[in-house]
Amino acid sequence: MPAINIKSLAESSREKLKAAIDPIEHFLNHNALEQLVQEENPDNTNFYSGLLSDLRHLLVFTEVAYEKLGAVLRRPNFDNELAERALYEVYHKGVNSFFYPKNECYSEDGRYAYTGQDAIRFRMKPVRPARDVILSISRVYEELRDDLSYYESDYLTQRRMLSQSN
Repeated sequence: MPAINIKSLAESSREKLKAAIDPIEHFLNHNALEQLVQEENPDNTNFYSGLLSDLRHLLVFTEVAYEKLGAVLRRPNFDNELAERALYEVYHKGVNSFFYPKNECYSEDGRYAYTGQDAIRFRMKPVRPARDVILSISRVYEELRDDLSYYESDYLTQRRMLSQSN
């Protein structure tokens, strides 16, 4: 991939990561497990505990990726290899953490992706703030997934081919 494309992709990815960090951080700072668990349905404690855990992990992965891309972009000489490695991590740690959460409190239903409806389906009906944060950041991670689809498999194939030729 040409260096100019990698640099612009790193810049746009960093901006998108920042757009995801803010709502996640706000939600986690203003909502505790006790607030989310509804008194009329104490069975949802495990659901919200898992959701909060997944969001904390996602926030950490996203912040680390944001910082790595920032460090790459601040270097006096742009390093393509370092930028590609950082973009690979954005895809494999950040995007995959969003779409494949460990506790599976929500999942993506691809059948809705082309209908204009939200493709995210929750295991149980969440309170409005939890639903809103997931749906708001889903658009960011969808864009990142589309932008960085090259890093799903092509990047590793290229790296393997380079290492074998040396």
